[in-house]
Amino acid sequence: MKNNYLSSVLPVLFGFFIMGFCDVVGITSTHVKADFGLSDTMSNMIPVALFSMFLLFSVPTGILMNAIGRKRTVLLSNVITIIAMFLPLIGYTFTICLIAFALLGIANTILQVSLNPLLTNVVQGDKLSSNITAGQFVKAISSFCGPFIAAYAATQLGNWQYIFPIYAVITLISTVWLMATPIQEEVSINKVSSFLSVFSLLKDKSILILFLGIVFLVGIDVGVNTAAPKILMERCGMSTIDASYGTSMYFAFRTAGSFIGVWLLAKYSPKVFFKITTIITVLALITLVFITNQAAIFSIYAVIGLAIANVFSILFSMALQSRPEKANEISGLMITGVFGGAVIPFVMGMASDTFGSQVGSVVIILLCAVYLLYCAFAVNTEKA
Repeated sequence: MKNNYLSSVLPVLFGFFIMGFCDVVGITSTHVKADFGLSDTMSNMIPVALFSMFLLFSVPTGILMNAIGRKRTVLLSNVITIIAMFLPLIGYTFTICLIAFALLGIANTILQVSLNPLLTNVVQGDKLSSNITAGQFVKAISSFCGPFIAAYAATQLGNWQYIFPIYAVITLISTVWLMATPIQEEVSINKVSSFLSVFSLLKDKSILILFLGIVFLVGIDVGVNTAAPKILMERCGMSTIDASYGTSMYFAFRTAGSFIGVWLLAKYSPKVFFKITTIITVLALITLVFITNQAAIFSIYAVIGLAIANVFSILFSMALQSRPEKANEISGLMITGVFGGAVIPFVMGMASDTFGSQVGSVVIILLCAVYLLYCAFAVNTEKA
């Protein structure tokens, strides 16, 4: 029985590794800025191109799942990912990079909307939150590996861009594995949804609070991802390659936090956990505004990664459990909130260009964390 469970859940969890590919956007924006001599505002258009797709395609994906099923929707996302990963090799220009990351954004949107609900087909009730956290752990491993794969491609293969075909091959493996795995899905001809019915869920105050929590959480995640190397280059005079390890430090501790969260969330209240970690995040970001020491900056990246590692799974599982009969629609709605990864870095870019310092970027990230702190206490009074 256990073997049957693992044979079903492992290919789904491996899909979270593909989900982590979107986090290579931080490394890419840093390299693209250097390669084409761009400003912060222009280089941050890379994450804008990727994460704006979550705003456009999340709800349609939730509707699409009702028509073709969750597994087929996941497979569709993998096909688009493979196409996106080969585009930068055809011609390396800023425009092609934007197109490639827009396609990756579409693929990742489809994957994030469909993969979490697909877990509910192989995981039973009380295990959902910890399994979503396990999926985030796998995603964090992927995010952590990104800078090292890029560094390997640059030093051993001669070009950091070879990270893209490596990702394409990994995606192909995931596709074949999932295709070979039988997964039972409930089919209902009554599951008809529309844009209006999906967005009407925001009338539920608890879902609205959780939705905005996703918006600002992803803003923090992508914000730290994109700003981490730039802060080290500005304050410590590090090179592009060396500064990228700041991103690795962040993802390493986010990975560790996800691993720890798998068993902590199975034993302790997610709401209490949420409050404690958001307080730590706010304090860490306040510190990051002022410090200039290299070791201290790396330490703050570690603290932030550890603190926010499990917040997404907490917010997402709360939303799914509040209205389980609307799982597909809520998944689409919640993943729409990932567009915060497009808005926040763009605002960060303008802030840093305006003030001539990455302090502007950190302040924007801090404001996002302040909302999460509000969310952590406000959601306690709601039915979620």
